[in-house]
Amino acid sequence: MPDVAIVGGGPAGLSAALFTAKNGLETIVFDTDETWVHKAHLFNYPGIRSISGDEFLKLTRGQVRDRGADLHTDEHVTDVERTDGGFRVATDDDAYEADYVVLATGADRSIAEDVGCEFDDEDTVDVNLSMETSIDGLYATGAMVRAEEWQAVIAAGDGGAAALDILSSEKGEHYHDFDVPDDVARLESE
Repeated sequence: MPDVAIVGGGPAGLSAALFTAKNGLETIVFDTDETWVHKAHLFNYPGIRSISGDEFLKLTRGQVRDRGADLHTDEHVTDVERTDGGFRVATDDDAYEADYVVLATGADRSIAEDVGCEFDDEDTVDVNLSMETSIDGLYATGAMVRAEEWQAVIAAGDGGAAALDILSSEKGEHYHDFDVPDDVARLESE
């Protein structure tokens, strides 16, 4: 049973997966490879002069896998429902139990609506500053939570905020994810 199930493999979903997997939470990502980033060319990311959306996704998926997340690119999520201990995530082929769910499905808000999330006046999913919805343990990111104001930022943004809130909940205190050179050497040797 994964600790965290992430529905969507664009920048927000992959950022959340990178943070949670890197910090020891069993993480599964359902990525149908339909993100708009395929159409982008990214030249405004800090530390990156120029990279195609496809190349960004390939590199980021590799990082996420290297940190231990399980990427499922061939399973479409059909339903998310609350259970006594967390959530049940159903796909066309299987079902998974998870303690937390991060919805990173772009502008598609249907799963959030079906599971019973509250919406605001703009018909976007209502979240707090940590991207948690009205349902404890369920997070929504990106275009789901803001109308027509979207961005993709490396290792920051909504996916990072959701992951840090999950990590803080799991660790029982405010958690900060900040690597130093010794951490990089340790992670690269694993």
